[in-house]
Amino acid sequence: MNTAMTSFSSGILALSCMQVPINPSARETCCNKVTSRSISRWFYNHQSTRIKGVSMQKGLALGKRVVVEALIGRKTTKRETVIPDPDYRIPVILSGLAGALIYRDNILLAAPIGLLGVLLFVQTTRVRFVFDDETLEVRVGDELEESGQNAFVGGKNKWKFSTFVNWELWWPNFPILVYFKETQTKPEGQVHFFPVIFNGKQLYDVMVERAGPSKNSGPK
Repeated sequence: MNTAMTSFSSGILALSCMQVPINPSARETCCNKVTSRSISRWFYNHQSTRIKGVSMQKGLALGKRVVVEALIGRKTTKRETVIPDPDYRIPVILSGLAGALIYRDNILLAAPIGLLGVLLFVQTTRVRFVFDDETLEVRVGDELEESGQNAFVGGKNKWKFSTFVNWELWWPNFPILVYFKETQTKPEGQVHFFPVIFNGKQLYDVMVERAGPSKNSGPK
């Protein structure tokens, strides 16, 4: 009986607080309790939501930072640029052969051989093969200026190693000619020949490293 009366009294008190203000002091006390509880619950929920939001933002920021650091920290290894040293043996031999032919009064044969020796001597002082990480390029001069368009097949004197079909170095013991075929200039393949006016061993090593092994050639 007492319990029922207490519940009934509490219900009347709450009703009077919300709707019919019978007793001003009782209504004020009741409303203060209700308001205090509402504010406490709102503050708790708001703080929880804000804290969760901050935590989520921090988590996202941390994830982004980790991804960025991973990308920045990833090192891409690039091979150094290689320029084989010039080699004057072929022009010197040709010039010597032309001199011997002149000594034997064979001017007709000595003249073209001598001119070829002089031409290769000049080219040895000027022309450089530049091997970067992805391409072979022909450059000229000490400043490594661009060599312009290829006079025989057109296009720039720069070819990607990924387009090389095959290459050879003749002859292994004393290389005098380097050959390679690439598909960059034209899809069916373009053949190139260059006199070996560079260090043959250096040329072979860098060609194997960048373009893959040759089928037959290789300095001993």
